[in-house]
Amino acid sequence: MSRGEIQIYVACLAAYNNGHLHGRWIDAAQEADAIRANITAMLEASPIADAEEWAIHDYEGFEGLSISEYEGIERVVELADFIGEHGKLGALLVDHLGDLDEARQALNERYCGQFESLADYVQELTEETAIPEHLRFYIDWQAMARDAEISGDVFTVRTAHDEVHVFAGV
Repeated sequence: MSRGEIQIYVACLAAYNNGHLHGRWIDAAQEADAIRANITAMLEASPIADAEEWAIHDYEGFEGLSISEYEGIERVVELADFIGEHGKLGALLVDHLGDLDEARQALNERYCGQFESLADYVQELTEETAIPEHLRFYIDWQAMARDAEISGDVFTVRTAHDEVHVFAGV
């Protein structure tokens, strides 16, 4: 994703509570201080004098991750940077693991690659060992893949119908 595609819409709560829609779309892929400066400028331009409170009323480009109304700006920046770097996979990984730091660690230390299916990964991994050629046709790759996932040896994140990202389990 490029700069400007990951955004938050910040609204002035004083204006909102007085029946006015006043806010601004802000690029989330920038420094936290720059976002705060944009929020301050939006509040200063509010139709309600001395407006101070704001909330995130909308967002886009976060690839399905939820951003709360009162999400901290630092967290928004961290998520925007991570999604900007890793796209949909990053967002799905944060959602799957529930923690941005764990998602970073999984990508840096436990990423096994992208495959059409987990069975393809298991087959490739297994065929790297010395399996006699005449036995290869008897191996149930789907069952091996299912067992690897159930046992926690691996977990997957599907980004498309034929696009599975495999990670070593914890």
